[in-house]
Amino acid sequence: MRSRQYGPDLTPPWKRSAPVPEVPAEVDLVVEEISTGFCGAVIRCEKTAQGPTVTLEDRFGKHRVFPMEPRGFLLEGRVVTLVRPQSPAPAAPRRTASGSLAVPGARARVARAGRIYVEGRHDAELVERVWGDDLRIEGVVVEYLEGIDDLPAIVRSFAPGPDARLGVLVDHLVPGSKESRIAAEVTGEHVLVVGHPFIDVWEAVKPSSLGIAGWPRVPRGQDWKTGVCRALGWPPNTGAAWQRILGAVSSYKDLEPELLGRVEELIDFVTVGN
Repeated sequence: MRSRQYGPDLTPPWKRSAPVPEVPAEVDLVVEEISTGFCGAVIRCEKTAQGPTVTLEDRFGKHRVFPMEPRGFLLEGRVVTLVRPQSPAPAAPRRTASGSLAVPGARARVARAGRIYVEGRHDAELVERVWGDDLRIEGVVVEYLEGIDDLPAIVRSFAPGPDARLGVLVDHLVPGSKESRIAAEVTGEHVLVVGHPFIDVWEAVKPSSLGIAGWPRVPRGQDWKTGVCRALGWPPNTGAAWQRILGAVSSYKDLEPELLGRVEELIDFVTVGN
């Protein structure tokens, strides 16, 4: 009789473990260590006398160090072998779009009772674009009002207090305007209303980021956004125009300082003492 040929590995094929993928242990990768069930984000990899190790941080900020053994981790429910990344991590700390230092592996905080209100959807989308990471870490929710005519009633319904501060960002907040009169009516110890001088939040985006010389002047009595599209030679679709503008914003560097300072002021106000 001829003997079966198993090759260099004498283990019968039906008893061999199926191969598993090797995954680089990149910073922020979330895995589960199989033997303990500890789940966390990768903080760092180190080379030790006993072999390579990986440090994980769970959602409570607890750190654990594990050897990078074959088939030692679960990634999205699949068994994997963690390996050291080929290239070293960047020396410089990563920053968020707002310019703040990023917090590796940070989880969103439970929402605070306090809120930030902005006038419209475009304002909310722009704030999320630049400050979204900071707001989630701080647990601050941004909502939009669709105008501020009803702001006094909204503030009364919200019932601001020491643990539920309210910040409001207003477009075109200049002396003598309707917006300034409403702001003066609701501002108090636990309510802060600030604004920028622009007719619309579109103008808070630097023209250079859009590749235009400047924001056009639109004659009084005309719809401002429609007039801007016409003057710039854009299609008469303000929704598409906004997506074009928002797409040109990647960080705080694309925004005018008159908006940057006001948003930072509101975030500080609603998070003070927490």
